[in-house]
Amino acid sequence: MRRRSRAREVALQLLYEEDLNPTRPAEAVEEFLNQRLGGDVDLIQFARRLMGGVRRNRAEIDAALRSAAEHWTLERMAVIDRNILRIGTYELLYTDIPGQVAINEAVELAKRYGGAQSPSFVNGILDRLLREFRGGASPGGDR
Repeated sequence: MRRRSRAREVALQLLYEEDLNPTRPAEAVEEFLNQRLGGDVDLIQFARRLMGGVRRNRAEIDAALRSAAEHWTLERMAVIDRNILRIGTYELLYTDIPGQVAINEAVELAKRYGGAQSPSFVNGILDRLLREFRGGASPGGDR
């Protein structure tokens, strides 16, 4: 597994848990990051940037997902799929990571952690967002 893929995986695990249990102490998050990423400072910082970006831009990310996910509400989505989509959307809208890389990374997370339909569901929504926002003006500000 590539290094940044591992950091995305750990960020996903923490965002998933935060979605279900928003009161987890910051010290526990830091301990989990250090333990799961072997103390690798670069990977820990990358995972923190992903989590912080999703948290900071969550209202805009969720609005974009609501717009792109026809016939689905965020509340109806599986918690894991919703958080994979949040990471992928953050990377598409607020970073310089190539769109196809962001989508491929999200699809890989969906294959590993989601249900049977998760990879195609994640791919379809993120592809729609890529065409919509990267084809025109991006609302990104964390570049």
